[in-house]
Amino acid sequence: MRKRELLRLVWQNITQNKFKTVMTSIGIIVGAATIVMVIAIGKGGQMDVADQFKNLNAGAIDISCEGAGKESSSSGRGGFGGFGGGMPGGGFSDGNSSSENSGSGGRMPNGGEMPEGGKMPDMSQMPEGGEMPDMSQMPEGEEMPDMPQMPEGGEMPDMSQVPENGKNSADGESTEGATGKNDSAREASESRENDNSGNRGDRGNRNGNFAMTESTEQEIITLTDEDLTNILAGDVGASEGTISYSTRSSIEGGELEEATTYTIAGVQSNYAQISNLTMAVGEFLTEEANNNKEKSCVLGANIAAEIFGSAIDAYGSILYIDQRIYVVDGVLESMGSVSSGISPDDAVFIPYQTGIKYLVGENADPTITIIADDVEHLDTVITATTELLAEYYPNTEFTYEDAGSKMEAASASNEILTMLLIAMAVIVFIVGGIGIMNVMFVSVKERTNEIGILKAIGCSQKNILLEFLLEAGAISFIGGVLGMLLSLGITPLVRYFDVRVELSLAAFGAALAFAVCTGVIFGFYPAYRASKLVPVEALSAE
Repeated sequence: MRKRELLRLVWQNITQNKFKTVMTSIGIIVGAATIVMVIAIGKGGQMDVADQFKNLNAGAIDISCEGAGKESSSSGRGGFGGFGGGMPGGGFSDGNSSSENSGSGGRMPNGGEMPEGGKMPDMSQMPEGGEMPDMSQMPEGEEMPDMPQMPEGGEMPDMSQVPENGKNSADGESTEGATGKNDSAREASESRENDNSGNRGDRGNRNGNFAMTESTEQEIITLTDEDLTNILAGDVGASEGTISYSTRSSIEGGELEEATTYTIAGVQSNYAQISNLTMAVGEFLTEEANNNKEKSCVLGANIAAEIFGSAIDAYGSILYIDQRIYVVDGVLESMGSVSSGISPDDAVFIPYQTGIKYLVGENADPTITIIADDVEHLDTVITATTELLAEYYPNTEFTYEDAGSKMEAASASNEILTMLLIAMAVIVFIVGGIGIMNVMFVSVKERTNEIGILKAIGCSQKNILLEFLLEAGAISFIGGVLGMLLSLGITPLVRYFDVRVELSLAAFGAALAFAVCTGVIFGFYPAYRASKLVPVEALSAE
């Protein structure tokens, strides 16, 4: 059979029942549309990632302190008298007592309360048995006895062996009525001195009379310019860096009808260079403006358009930040990304020291950004920086984020989404291919007599096989074309949900190739079965 006659026969079989052809290819239509959207959304995601991080230096590392700007509530050390402890017999404070209580030593012995106007009694004369007197009934005007001096190291002497009628002298001299010096008590006290300057270790009395407590809570600090200088001078593998912070404050001016809250970023003059920011008009904040705490600002592209209408109108204008006048020195180009936790398009940049003085004060929560000299060894730089900061702040934990990790994480998320969509498209194609296979089996069954006639007039098995494969491929091709048209109709709907879609010829070509291949692969077995029919049996089949 000639090729032209074979193609005419295939076309007739397809056009005789158009509805059947379309319903057969419905799975292919959906699969083709899915393939187009998968590639388009994946490409759009890649472009989003590129745009989001285009202003980030690949070697940038952000350093911040967890909980910075919040007050630390670490407990004080328990002790005696002015160290925050209670009087013997009266218990110890929890270490959080006020300075007023800690100065006096807390409660009186045996639970007695300090009488109004009373003074501390003279305790230089210990009563018989070495016990403290009951002071709960302290008469008005009486003085408290002289307390023994606190031995070096902050520990109380062992008073369990005070001699009868003895006097515990603070200067170590012999006392009235004493049988001798209280050498054993002094020696025991000296042997328990704290050997690490009173900051660490067990400070408690070994006889169990006192129990000192020490806070182990994390120290909260606020990063400063000095910390940045120390890092850059510490040979950690970074020679450039900056410090910045952000806050929220009300802004008035321009076309705003009422005060509106925006993000205010306090930055240094080199922030624009490190973050690869580009000026649309004007210039970025200068070092002189920072040193003089000038009230000047630079606007992000979105804020400039929202407040003044355009970058040109914003340049040189004034606005009110927290009811203070600021002059707009420049406007940034649209960046569409985040740098040091700040979105340039939606932020107002002011000099670092200006913000410290007028906006944040001691509540600043700065982030230090350093640029690694070698982007291939970011982990080494982070490790070295961690060790350096540990020398200055041993009880503080810092958070590190590098631009490379952010980009990798975003790219990985986009790749996962793309793989999920591809898996969905493959499943749809398999379902569509199975549909084509079933329809082709039914077609072979219905056209058994036709196959017998074709073989009787001299058609070979190859011609029969080729005819059915061409039919399956043609149905798939039609489904692929319809699927591409469907994807064009879906694109505006997907974009309506703020999903970036980038259509391309490669996407359409891939969808059409997948469609045709699916039809041919799943149509091969029915075509093969048709080519193997015996002419006599085919002609006699009902």
